[in-house]
Amino acid sequence: MIALLQRVTNAQVTVDGETIAHIGPGLMVLVGVERGDGAPQAERLLERLLSYRVFADSKGHMNRSLTDMGGDLLLVPQFTLAADTRKGTRPSFTPTAPPALGQQIFEHLLTRAKTRYPRLAAGRFGAHMQVSLTNDGPVTFTLRVPPEVKTTTT
Repeated sequence: MIALLQRVTNAQVTVDGETIAHIGPGLMVLVGVERGDGAPQAERLLERLLSYRVFADSKGHMNRSLTDMGGDLLLVPQFTLAADTRKGTRPSFTPTAPPALGQQIFEHLLTRAKTRYPRLAAGRFGAHMQVSLTNDGPVTFTLRVPPEVKTTTT
């Protein structure tokens, strides 16, 4: 799984002119699901998102996590994060999870996040969304939890 997390002062998601999610200070996270991802990757990604230290302490150092500061969390599915962009001028979506699996893994991430962190909002899987945010810093990081590698034994 791939996550692009941004420290924000606010963010929102709109679908068909309706705001479906809005947060104040916290993290806005775009989430991409890759082939081979499953519940273990979602669990590890959530753990990292909640504990990743991107907020300033009293000395101005990035030593506080989302959990430490009690900010909001906005999770937005974005399959294009998993695209292969290494060659050419058009992305390949071969590395991305098939839509049904991507939705299943994203929904698992949301379900687990709801049980662990109450200040949660989310985008809508498969919808054409407009995402707006005010990046604070700007602070942006990419986190990756590699998909399971299938090995064969002989």
